[in-house]
Amino acid sequence: MRDNGAVTSATRQPETPAAALPPRLIATDLDGTLLRDDKSVSPRTVAALAAAEEAGIEVFFVTGRPARWMDVVSDHVHGHGLAICGNGAAVVDLHGGPGAHRFVKVRELARENALDAVRLLRDAAPGTLYAVEQTYGFHQEPDYPKLHMEIPDTLAPAEELLSGDGPGADEPVLKILAYHPDLDPDAFLTLARVAVQDRANVTRSSPSALLEISGPGVSKASTLALCCAERGISHEEVVAFGDMPNDVEMLTWAGQSYAMGNAHPDVIAAASGRTVANNDDGVAVVIERLLSLHG
Repeated sequence: MRDNGAVTSATRQPETPAAALPPRLIATDLDGTLLRDDKSVSPRTVAALAAAEEAGIEVFFVTGRPARWMDVVSDHVHGHGLAICGNGAAVVDLHGGPGAHRFVKVRELARENALDAVRLLRDAAPGTLYAVEQTYGFHQEPDYPKLHMEIPDTLAPAEELLSGDGPGADEPVLKILAYHPDLDPDAFLTLARVAVQDRANVTRSSPSALLEISGPGVSKASTLALCCAERGISHEEVVAFGDMPNDVEMLTWAGQSYAMGNAHPDVIAAASGRTVANNDDGVAVVIERLLSLHG
């Protein structure tokens, strides 16, 4: 039997059937999963989340978003109020609402590793452009495209942004964003993983060629495993939902997992089940069914 705290992509062992174990925790991605395409949380989904919490099932939002982009779900937190942000780089307490988010756990990307990743990827894919995500700051290179709604705090080359005396030098780096204007998104991800290897963890959640680079071993799955271990919750008692490559490890780790109807092919292959699309309330559909089974 697997160590419950370990994250593995191995095929699930024929243990106790996951469906026979009442779920204790629901872990759901946000964009393309819980949220509709207009970034709203539907009334049906709000009701399903509340019903899960009422039944004693913890709900964790697990997202690539930084903490400051969590306002979209701040009104829907119950109980513990925790969310996993930045693809596992931080656990954030959303109580207090917008602007009052508190970092409970930070798994930073060491600047040495970040600089190595930038250089290795620049060599492997010339033309790559970078932005740097910190606990509170956001910085980018001058030619990095306007992919995000906010204005960066600093415009400078990545090497300068990540130097020991660069902007926000006293603040942890959570992840690097790497964008390429010409490469296919999946091809860029494969190339980057080969180039960077164990210096950092590389994934993607955007439809464009935008990669997210975190510390070695930092992922949605590994941080979720830490949070579950702290609660005495086994992977078999977790139900997870996702739609993009940055969800694959989490869906493989969880006892039950669902790819959205709109999911990337790698996600469909990794999940143990499939639900309807995010715009059709796919997460709520499964939660309602689980509550009726284990109610």
